[in-house]
Amino acid sequence: MNFGWIDKRRIPLAWLLLTRQPFRLFVALAGICFAGILMFMQLGFRDGLFDASITVHKLFDADLVLISPRSKSSISMAGFPRRRLVQVMAHEDVVGITPVNWNFLLWRNPKTLSTRSILALGFEPNDRLFTDSNLSRKAKTLTQYGRVLFDERSRKEFGPIAKWFREGKRIETELAGKRIRVTGLISLGPSFGADGNLITSRETYLDLMPNNPPGSIEIGLIRLKVGANPYMVRQILSRSLPKDVKVLTLKDFLEFEKNYWRSSTSIGFIFSLGAAMGFVVGCVIVYQILYSDVSDHLPEYATLIAMGYKLKNLFGVVAREGFLLAVMGYLPAYAAGQGLYALVRSSTNLPVAMNASRALFVFFMILFMCMISALLAMRRLVDADPAEIF
Repeated sequence: MNFGWIDKRRIPLAWLLLTRQPFRLFVALAGICFAGILMFMQLGFRDGLFDASITVHKLFDADLVLISPRSKSSISMAGFPRRRLVQVMAHEDVVGITPVNWNFLLWRNPKTLSTRSILALGFEPNDRLFTDSNLSRKAKTLTQYGRVLFDERSRKEFGPIAKWFREGKRIETELAGKRIRVTGLISLGPSFGADGNLITSRETYLDLMPNNPPGSIEIGLIRLKVGANPYMVRQILSRSLPKDVKVLTLKDFLEFEKNYWRSSTSIGFIFSLGAAMGFVVGCVIVYQILYSDVSDHLPEYATLIAMGYKLKNLFGVVAREGFLLAVMGYLPAYAAGQGLYALVRSSTNLPVAMNASRALFVFFMILFMCMISALLAMRRLVDADPAEIF
């Protein structure tokens, strides 16, 4: 007997089975949503860590970067002779250089008088440091000794510097135990390595760091003429310069910092493990829901088999249930993820934001999670014997 007319009616069996018990559906969606939020937050924090670690790096106006081979990351920069940076000017494609000092100094909050470590960059005020064209104008104030530009996006623990400056107040405090004055604001942003940043002249920097050799720098920025191939220039400079310096493209310099947090610390692994745990928890919850649903409706499934439905058709019903759960659970997880990202950004100033690749990745993870759970629950359908219902 042909029961093809049953399929043509397209009864939304999967939807009817899911909505028959609203509380069970709510529990399933809550579990999927929780797993999705956990994955969004863990992956967001992980990617935000990598992005935040290069907050300052990616703003440098450079094509190539010189660093010491002993440098491990932004929190452990080693010095090298400044003359190495001068030597690169012999290459015909090099049109400009900027020596940069980089270290952490103790900043005194002018309001609470508490101290906190802040990243200080020293450079020649007439050199090009960042791609921000406004910096050149602000850097002119650094030609006077003891002047600094403060990062207005630094954490609030450094004091209400930006607010006071906009109110026209004279802001003086201590940096490394010496008196300094804030003469302008810049916008860089905190990172996992630094809660705040400031820029000053090399003259002021060396006075704040008397033990730092005057001829030593931590970073050397190299600018090439338009059309020059940075990879070819890097190879030539790497062969010609002594081994006490390493030549990187700006892209490699960014990856150098990211790789430290990715492979040399446990932070990246912890966040990835947290996302994996969310996936596992979601699998368990969805499997329990679908398995219970199939078990509760086993006589109905057996009846459908007796009516002429094939087992693969019933497998399709369970698979559609898994797909519906994935879609319905993902949407609130995505909305909650957007809200939590905004909360993290406003509370910590860290660059945690939703992007298309992460949104799609989490969706496919949830879909995979639900389909795997549905596949496992399908095993219960094998027990649907039509003979047992008579």
